[in-house]
Amino acid sequence: MAKVKWNVDAAHSSLEFVVKHMMISKAKGVFNDFDAVIEADPDNLEDATIQFTVDIASIDTRKKERDEHLRSGEFFDVENHPKMTFAATDIKKKSDSNYDVTGELTIRGTKKPVTFDVEYEGSGKDPWGQEVAGFSGSTKISRKEFGLTWNAALETGGVMIGDEVKINIEIEAIKEA
Repeated sequence: MAKVKWNVDAAHSSLEFVVKHMMISKAKGVFNDFDAVIEADPDNLEDATIQFTVDIASIDTRKKERDEHLRSGEFFDVENHPKMTFAATDIKKKSDSNYDVTGELTIRGTKKPVTFDVEYEGSGKDPWGQEVAGFSGSTKISRKEFGLTWNAALETGGVMIGDEVKINIEIEAIKEA
């Protein structure tokens, strides 16, 4: 198959994150609004064009007060940095369906290289005759490296929020007609 454009099916896609909370548990959240430019041959992603744009204000941790704090200047500073972006710069095939997708991740005005472990889940026709492909990806980042440094010391030692953030992405994309 030749390189073609794929559109993210937002109803069947997700962008989630997990971070250690109080040194003993994990806090999870999602970004509800994101889009991507994907131009690829799903059977060989090595020459694909992959770019993501995430609306930071769409953060949802199922707790309104926490979401408002995350949008504030102490964290993402949505007023000055409303978008998080990722643009792939290098894609290496590791196996038939597994790739290292390296690119530039920009959060809060800071751009750093990040590598996602991406799995091509397969493709097929949906009930309306459209070609659909699935992709899963994950990475870990240091939030401090992106200027997300707010924290609080705990009385028992340690801190409220861990530095390592796991990012998981599930994409269902529809081949553009």
